[in-house]
Parts: sequence; structure tokens; C-alpha cells
Amino acid sequence: MNTFIILAAQAQGNGGGMTMLIMMLAIFGIMWLFMIRPQQKKQKEIRTFQNSLREGDKVVTGGGIYGTVKDIDINTGKIRIEIAKGVVIEVDKAYVFADTASAQNTQR
Repeated sequence: MNTFIILAAQAQGNGGGMTMLIMMLAIFGIMWLFMIRPQQKKQKEIRTFQNSLREGDKVVTGGGIYGTVKDIDINTGKIRIEIAKGVVIEVDKAYVFADTASAQNTQR
């Protein structure tokens, strides 16, 4: 009797592996569609903005400091930003983002 129960349980489990695989693929596909893909798209937009920076552009640093680009050193990847009259800081290009207020003004 015990052998029959074990064989019946094994027979039921054979089709479950394929269903589980399909479910896992569907979950991964949904995660990619709603989480990974939009993040990659946003990162691409940020990189495009960073590569198109010019003197006079209004920016926000990764630390939340607003300022105006004064100088860009392409060799080192550093940007000098004026945050107040006569106050200039130097930050890495990777930590410079678009100024949302100026971006909204240019879209109108």
C-alpha cells in the first residue's frame, strides 16, 4: 500500500516541473518589463545628459547641490560647478544630474 502512494505522488510531480519553470520565466519576464527595463532607460537618459553637458547648464549634483556648470575637464571627467557667486566646487561627471526646474522650463 505504501509503494502505491509513493508511485502516485511521483506521477503527479512529473508535470509540475514544467509548470514551475514556465511560472518562473513569466515572473522574471514581468520583473524585467516593469523594474529592470525602465531603470536601464533612465540610466541611459542620465548618461546622455552627462555627455552633452556644456558651460552654463544648470545642474544638480548627486548630493542635491544646485549650480551652474563653469568648466568641464574631459580628460579627468570632472566638472566645476558654481553654486553661489564666487563659490565653485569640483565634482565627478557621474554625480551630475539635470536640474529638474530648468528641464521643466525648457519643455514648455
